[in-house]
Amino acid sequence: MEVDQMQRQYLDYTKPLFLEGFLDGQFLQLQQLQDENNPDFVAEVVSLFFEDSERLLNDLTFSLEQKSIDFKKIDAHVHQLKGSSSSIGAQRVKNCCIAFRNFCEEQNIDACLSCLQQVKQEYCHVKNKLETLIRLEQQIVAAGGSIPTMEFSF
Repeated sequence: MEVDQMQRQYLDYTKPLFLEGFLDGQFLQLQQLQDENNPDFVAEVVSLFFEDSERLLNDLTFSLEQKSIDFKKIDAHVHQLKGSSSSIGAQRVKNCCIAFRNFCEEQNIDACLSCLQQVKQEYCHVKNKLETLIRLEQQIVAAGGSIPTMEFSF
């Protein structure tokens, strides 16, 4: 496949991620920090997000399975997940975390369990989308091309 065709494919794949709310403008800002001196910056940040998120989701699952539930601890984990989601622009995950934190404050176990499932689902969606996006970027660069920039106004 030619570079210009890969670049079009990249843009065609990326635009719906923003329009459907998977990603927000923060992700575009991350991309702007990537340059020839640090060509894997976005992939590295996204990889750290995956590691952190999976650890936090495991911690949340464990905490919500306890007989005595520590809502402050759960809220701290959700707050951390919300922050890391926000920092890479994972908008849907961040929005789920906002609702989750409200239910922690209310100490509503059923709503927290429901939110945990929703956060896990949104995380899986954005993880799959970002993995595909990173693969497309790597293919473009390997073929000698540059990553096209998205132009949005938020």
